[in-house]
Amino acid sequence: MNEHSFIFVPEMRTRDENKEAAIREKAMEMIVAEGFDGLSMQKLAKAANVSPATIYIYYKNREDLLTQLFNHVQQTFYDVALAGFNPDLSFEEGLWIQWKNRLKFILKYPVHFQFYEQFRNSPCINHTDVQLSAFKQSMKLFAINAMKKEELKKMDPEIFWSIAYGTFYSMVKFHLQEITVMGNNFKLTEVKMKSAFEMVIKALKP
Repeated sequence: MNEHSFIFVPEMRTRDENKEAAIREKAMEMIVAEGFDGLSMQKLAKAANVSPATIYIYYKNREDLLTQLFNHVQQTFYDVALAGFNPDLSFEEGLWIQWKNRLKFILKYPVHFQFYEQFRNSPCINHTDVQLSAFKQSMKLFAINAMKKEELKKMDPEIFWSIAYGTFYSMVKFHLQEITVMGNNFKLTEVKMKSAFEMVIKALKP
């Protein structure tokens, strides 16, 4: 190698947690507001106040961005939902903890929740990089234990979920949209939630 030769060293690409968080938040806001088709790397870079090249430090492409977003939000949801919960709790106590924890997540992270629901109900959920953690197994074990203890009627999982959580998520939807079927403002308080919960428990008990 002569004195005029040189070795090209690529620029070091460093991760910045604040920039990464800003990219995630803006991406979710855009998806919630405009749907998946409303998200482009150029628009996202402008909204997050970073260069398009910066986004590619954290994500290989748009598909990778969406998948990583979902995995991140899913883990946040699981951390909140499983606080103070274990599958061996009595059915009534465990389900009430789930209702309260899920509401806590929704109220603390409303954009995360809306993005999470959009992603779960889209073809993106079938991507091979989507991580399905032990959360579903924990919920399944909880229901199985409740049936073994004869605290829960035996039924198809889809019927169980519709009764156990369908009421809860319907009330959440009314709360977030601030509407009711009568067109009035609706706020989901713990008193209202407990009243509905007691009716759900009656429907599910043997």
